[in-house]
Amino acid sequence: MISEPASAPSPRPGGPAGPSDVVVAVRDLWRSFGTLSALAGVSLTVRRGETLVIMGPSGCGKSVLLKHLVGLLKPDRGEVLVYGCPVHALPDADLDALRIRIGVVFQSSALFDSLSVGENVAFPLRRHSPLPGEAIAARVRELLALVELKEGTERVMPSALSGGMRKRVGIARALAMRPSLILYDEPTSGLDPLTAQTVDELILQLRGELGVTSVVVTHDLVSAFRLGDRIAVMDAGRLEASGRPEEILASSHPLVRRFLATRAVAVTSS
Repeated sequence: MISEPASAPSPRPGGPAGPSDVVVAVRDLWRSFGTLSALAGVSLTVRRGETLVIMGPSGCGKSVLLKHLVGLLKPDRGEVLVYGCPVHALPDADLDALRIRIGVVFQSSALFDSLSVGENVAFPLRRHSPLPGEAIAARVRELLALVELKEGTERVMPSALSGGMRKRVGIARALAMRPSLILYDEPTSGLDPLTAQTVDELILQLRGELGVTSVVVTHDLVSAFRLGDRIAVMDAGRLEASGRPEEILASSHPLVRRFLATRAVAVTSS
């Protein structure tokens, strides 16, 4: 069992919000690529211990927003604060230190094909921790067990893994430095419904066991309502609606109604 990160106080999802509860604060964020406006004045907050799901159609700006949270992109204007730190304005050394506290699960899992599963999971530990080799190997085994991959998987190459197993390895690697914030970019993309449900259940398990704060970007409506404490709906670079799952389901916003209607069968059958 992996202990809860020391830097992550116990979540209080039902308690009153306060400055110390806010892990992520995005304020009036704008970003364009040439003539294409990817983000147009997005503002949102994520409280300690909660899971915020950002959903919307492909190309609406979800992944662009996620990349701003970890400093992979810089805004044209606006602010991105994580743990109170201005991600958009940090010097490289400070940004690197902040990223150690943030786990990222990429859409494609982003595993190094030339490294074994164990070497992939160990990669951030070898770069950022003082642990000796034996301790790193033990940590890798612990992480793979947490994501329910059997002993011996650490010797397997990524090319031999199924899509669902690659996602699990990506999650294990994201947990290596015991982050208190995890960002998931389309964690169920390309998976069959049963495997997607298994990945969702793993994300929920990690929240329950580790008390992490999570931001999940997805266009999978079933996953969104399975995972989210709150759901934010984006379209064309704008945040159109946000609220608890039941509030989104009851929303009268035209975009939300259209988005839900196109996926009504999936939601009602989940």
